[in-house]
Amino acid sequence: METTSERYRTFAAFYPFYLTEHVNPVSRRLHVVGASLVIVCLALGALRGDWRFFVAAPLVGYGFAWIGHFVFEKNRPATFKYPLYSLMGDFRLWFEVVTGRRKF
Repeated sequence: METTSERYRTFAAFYPFYLTEHVNPVSRRLHVVGASLVIVCLALGALRGDWRFFVAAPLVGYGFAWIGHFVFEKNRPATFKYPLYSLMGDFRLWFEVVTGRRKF
């Protein structure tokens, strides 16, 4: 079984692969919405001191992203093979969309 370090030694090497797994615009939108809701959940959890928002954050984020993969991309999320790089890719994609560097 390959590990992240065997196939992708850096996030910079991984990110082009990540983008090939997110070509469907609906899937990209779902990823951006999910990442945005994760940020909201984390902020609310911190502001309100309510642990339930922290529990909800990954459920909401992965829920939106995985619908994008299974329904629209028809592929397996990279999270299963590259969890850290995939999470980093989600937030880089979010940042690129929010700043107008990548189409929503």
